[in-house]
Amino acid sequence: QTFSSSTSMLGRMVLCVTLASLPLRPAVGSIVAGGVQRAWHGAAFQPTLQGGTGNVFERRMCRRVAMPRMLSLSIQGLSYSRTLASAWGIAALRGGAPQNGRELSGAAGATCSLEIEQFPCLSDNYGYIIRDAATGATAVIDTPEVGPILGVLEAKGWTLTHILNTHHHHDHAGGNLEIKEKTRCKVIGPKGESDKIPGIDEALDQGDTFKLGEQEVVVMNVGGHTLGHIAYYFPNEKVAFTGDALFTMGCGRKFEGSYQQMFDSLNRLAQLPDDTVVYCAHEYTLSNGKFALSVEPENEALQARQKEVEEKRKRGEWTVPTTMREEKATNPFLRWHSPSLRKSLGLDDAATDLEVFKQTRIAKDNF
Repeated sequence: QTFSSSTSMLGRMVLCVTLASLPLRPAVGSIVAGGVQRAWHGAAFQPTLQGGTGNVFERRMCRRVAMPRMLSLSIQGLSYSRTLASAWGIAALRGGAPQNGRELSGAAGATCSLEIEQFPCLSDNYGYIIRDAATGATAVIDTPEVGPILGVLEAKGWTLTHILNTHHHHDHAGGNLEIKEKTRCKVIGPKGESDKIPGIDEALDQGDTFKLGEQEVVVMNVGGHTLGHIAYYFPNEKVAFTGDALFTMGCGRKFEGSYQQMFDSLNRLAQLPDDTVVYCAHEYTLSNGKFALSVEPENEALQARQKEVEEKRKRGEWTVPTTMREEKATNPFLRWHSPSLRKSLGLDDAATDLEVFKQTRIAKDNF
């Protein structure tokens, strides 16, 4: 399907493309937006730009475009359609099989600085390979499955320089040694679990910072799921990789830490800017949403979001990433202030936020 529009003078137009009915076919593609490349695997998205530049700024592929003449978009399908309503900067599009593609600079001279490739691993994990475009420094967030990780690196022609582990569980660090042996990369992981991270070279904790190429990375301690769990936050791009600490409409089970530790961790994440793009490690959203509705059924934002999630999953689309704004509105583990949630849990206004979180987590464990 092709959508075209033309104008006789320079101007800004909003073009909204609804993708729900489009067929899917295997391929790999990506979106470069606001300095961050959002990638999908499992569908073909083949754009053709004839003059002008684009700015992806809404969830349903709405594009604000400065166009001297014409914009033509050819869309053959999409499995990862999630773009975020967070006022991303000037964008370019890439499509088809893995390739370098043509990057377009916006009027302000913005270029892609952090590229993110997202792909499925194991039964429900997501893998993420990120690359600083300025230097070529490339990292994988956790190592759930070696084959897909090496496959994406080969397809993109990228050289891995870092492994960034969030915690020690096998579906997050199990591929460390094989990948390190094949790539000679550096392994960074949580200080609180350094003895459990295979091949670790540098152990970091809350407040530590480092550079991935030219990208500043801030380490956040988000323990609770495991004792030393960390997240990686890229403040310049407003992107966070949260592992199993925070999921879309959910959070990880409390395996090793305390409820207080986990509550503090989620509260720490909740302090990130609302437009922070959050990449978690699993596709658990559908079941998370069902639980969320069971404890906060009157939440209209949650009702609408769960309907959207159900439609996406029926089409085989992903529900990750998310934003902190969406999570604060629909994730029960960040909504300890909600009167309706407290009522569902049998708690009154006198209950502490920690107690609300604890009872929410216990309810989810038994859901």
